[in-house]
Amino acid sequence: MNQPPLLAGLCAALLGVAVHAAPTQYTVAWRDKPPYHYIENGVPKGFLLARSREIFDSAGLSARFVNEPQKRIWANFQHGATNYCSISWYRLPEREAVAQFSQPIHEDLPHTILIAPGMVRQVQAHATLESLLADPSLTLGAIEGVSYGPVLDQAIKTSKNQLMSRTVETTQMMRMLAVGRASFMFVDREDWDFFRQKEKSAQNLVRYDLPNMPPGLRRYIVCSRDVPPDVMNKLNQAIAATGGINNPGHSKPAR
Repeated sequence: MNQPPLLAGLCAALLGVAVHAAPTQYTVAWRDKPPYHYIENGVPKGFLLARSREIFDSAGLSARFVNEPQKRIWANFQHGATNYCSISWYRLPEREAVAQFSQPIHEDLPHTILIAPGMVRQVQAHATLESLLADPSLTLGAIEGVSYGPVLDQAIKTSKNQLMSRTVETTQMMRMLAVGRASFMFVDREDWDFFRQKEKSAQNLVRYDLPNMPPGLRRYIVCSRDVPPDVMNKLNQAIAATGGINNPGHSKPAR
């Protein structure tokens, strides 16, 4: 039986809407962590921010990149945000409980140690990580709410050092160390290289490496649980197509 013209037209219109529906747009959050991702003079910058944009473009996914604090990002995952991703995170059990992870996009170098002015002799008296963290006369500066990786996180938790824990960005903790608020801190080598090129106060700090520091960890893109498997597959394929875990020309041997 032939459909009435009005009904046929309505069906065709609805079909056209379905075919031409706008693609899902994903919110991609990133926190301030120079030189990985940061804002300078109002302009978003950073080598992993650029890499992540390239990955989403290569995957053919519509993405809106937004700058958000770390605690808000993970609160969003915990509270069931949808079509939501974030970049450049370590893979930890508590994070896997609320989000899904891509293939790795970057591998860090091992953390290094920064020493405050006037504390070089006391810190360098320790030749191992265990010895350093067993000294109750030293104050360790640690950033609240971030992970230094499972090994260092546990070592900090059981440390005999006095602990100065603050909810600040890494750059602010380095400034606090430069004026003697703590004896030493652990820092990402990329963060330190960026800071010492930008800030005069870096001249007051001494870098110190111990032979038994844990290896650097891998960083991933994470997405909310509602993101479909085929979208995660597209991201993983795009990661492989844009260089995999390596970031040529950026990561350098430890020095």
